[in-house]
Amino acid sequence: MTSAFSDYPAALDFLYRQLPMYQKIGGKALKPGLDNIRRLLAALDNPQDQFRSIHIAGTNGKGSTSHMMAAIFQAADLKTGLYTSPHYKDFRERVKIDGHLVPKDYVLDFVNRNYTAIQEIQPSYFELTVALAFAYFADQAVDIAVIETGLGGRLDSTNVVRPLLSVITNIGYDHQDVLGDTLPEIAGEKAGIIKPHTPVVVGHTHPETQPVFEAFAQKMQAEPLVYADQLYEAKIQRIENHKSVLNISRVGEPYADYFVLDAMGAYQQQNLQTALASAELLKDKLPISDQNITKGLANLKTLTYFIGRWQILHQQPLVIADSGHNQEGFAEAMQFLHQQSCDQLHLVLGFAQGKDHAALLDLLPPHAQFYWTKPRVPRALPLEILQQQVERAHLEGEFFPSVAAAVQKAQQVAQANDLIFIGGSSFMVADALHLTY
Repeated sequence: MTSAFSDYPAALDFLYRQLPMYQKIGGKALKPGLDNIRRLLAALDNPQDQFRSIHIAGTNGKGSTSHMMAAIFQAADLKTGLYTSPHYKDFRERVKIDGHLVPKDYVLDFVNRNYTAIQEIQPSYFELTVALAFAYFADQAVDIAVIETGLGGRLDSTNVVRPLLSVITNIGYDHQDVLGDTLPEIAGEKAGIIKPHTPVVVGHTHPETQPVFEAFAQKMQAEPLVYADQLYEAKIQRIENHKSVLNISRVGEPYADYFVLDAMGAYQQQNLQTALASAELLKDKLPISDQNITKGLANLKTLTYFIGRWQILHQQPLVIADSGHNQEGFAEAMQFLHQQSCDQLHLVLGFAQGKDHAALLDLLPPHAQFYWTKPRVPRALPLEILQQQVERAHLEGEFFPSVAAAVQKAQQVAQANDLIFIGGSSFMVADALHLTY
């Protein structure tokens, strides 16, 4: 059979342009139900059944927690697959084994080999990337794969795996148009990843969502159901060499006075608790030790190619990018930003449509200098709408047609001891990571 595409760029263009993508056009890209992904995976000989996995959902922190778990497994010398979304600079960031991006040749070959099935089934962009990841992990015979949901859980395309462990990091308000308007409704969608007779870790205890998780776990006879924040408490003591040094206790008992995490941001405390509780539950299923946990998390970025979360892009002035984009995630970023020492704070901000922008703007420190812009995606909040909302919030600042222009102006204005923060959307971070500093 003649190949449909001659090179990787052509295959990638097909993925981007021929198939609907939620990151670009929003809810119109979603194809409800799991029929499509199941048909596609059946055509691939059901690769999702050919490797062990853990499955991670949640409103915030699921990407960071997924990378933490992958780092622990890699430190234990387990060949580790990692599927996450979205990507920042390179489509292949979504599919990694031991921190290495899926090869371009594999992506090209996958699209060509399965072109007929793709044309027949017409999967969404996300469904196709999930299938590609599962096929790659099966072909490469990984020991374990960490699978992050894209949106929700119950109807997410990843929800066809039979994991060793189901993890739900936390529940907050995001994607209400798809997942529901209340925390229990959103929790019900996330709880859809709970599988029969499979342990469950929930990162954060909340009175509105706890009954939902307990009802799902009981229905599925999924046990144990563990709440990470009831087992572990992690507190950042200081930052050394761009790594967090934490004090950790377990159920009130000392666990580690000096625990190093190769990541920054106050929100990583909760993610670390979730990762520690998850690792604890997996010790009887996988050959992981406390030493593997310590080594893996201290080398998180090196092991897993972890980017986009409180990432330092430049020094003097300090330039930081973070992908927190809903109210809870953005609030955590702003809180941690407030703790940083600098002469002047410069915020380069843009948002995606479909968010509570007024709530996000209310979180901003009024003493900062603002540079308003929009990322390069169709879902970006238009500048004219952003300007109206900025005025209603009684904020000031300049408006720029691109992230590049906004960052360039901030760097021209900023002094050596200032801090430039880029955020408001993962798309903002993606644009920032393409810049040369």
